Amino acid sequence: MNIRVGFGYDAHRLVKGRELWLGGVQLEHALGLEGHSDADVLIHAVCDALLGAANMRDIGFHFPDTDEEFKNIDSKILLKKTVELLATKSYKVGNIDSTICAERPKINPHISDMQQVLSILMEISPDDISIKATTNEKLGFTGREEGIAAYATVLIYRDK
Repeated sequence: MNIRVGFGYDAHRLVKGRELWLGGVQLEHALGLEGHSDADVLIHAVCDALLGAANMRDIGFHFPDTDEEFKNIDSKILLKKTVELLATKSYKVGNIDSTICAERPKINPHISDMQQVLSILMEISPDDISIKATTNEKLGFTGREEGIAAYATVLIYRDK
């Protein structure tokens, strides 16, 4: 069996007039994340980790923010396409370990819903998707509530 590990990171600015999407789930909040797509930092970090593990570059290479095709796109579509890209090299997703860094809104009440959505997109068990939430204790851009960041580590594999 061939196994590989990848790491991903993403951050976006919080702004008025945008919906807040994290892990494929819309959260009620006065601010949303600014970006070319829906700016779902968790899904973007997972995509980067998956692509990196497969040595397939990064999310910006496959889905550039200069391409109007991806303007305001639902990041769930990007994750599905990423899993399809991995399949071209016979890779499957093993598990995900991720962390969302945000002062507000509270993430913990939404984790189960996020796991369900992501498990369907990646065709793995929700038990194979760890999503943790933390604050930055009022430090840095996330601590000042200027943005939200996410980190993801993934394991992919293929039978040889």
